[in-house]
Amino acid sequence: MKELYKLHAEICKVFSNPTRLEILDLLRDKELSVTELIEKTKLTQANISQHLSIMKSKGIVASNRKGKNIYYWLAYPKIIKAFDIIRELLVEKLKKNRKIITEL
Repeated sequence: MKELYKLHAEICKVFSNPTRLEILDLLRDKELSVTELIEKTKLTQANISQHLSIMKSKGIVASNRKGKNIYYWLAYPKIIKAFDIIRELLVEKLKKNRKIITEL
């Protein structure tokens, strides 16, 4: 059981970075090339590649070369369920905090 907790913590570390969360969201239902990810995030090729490398090493994304381009997709699309649940929780929290502020 401890091994499972260790693996869980390692995967969660991948999602502790806003750029990796953005990449995850962009890949939610389609594969994208590195060039497309650069265009959508406005980040450098080196920065995108670094994050994709981390995500690939943890088995979150997979890739394939097509001609000159490398395309990435989610290795386990189910991860989007966790992403969406956390996002819903955060939206609820923000709404609650705004309500508290307006009541003051």
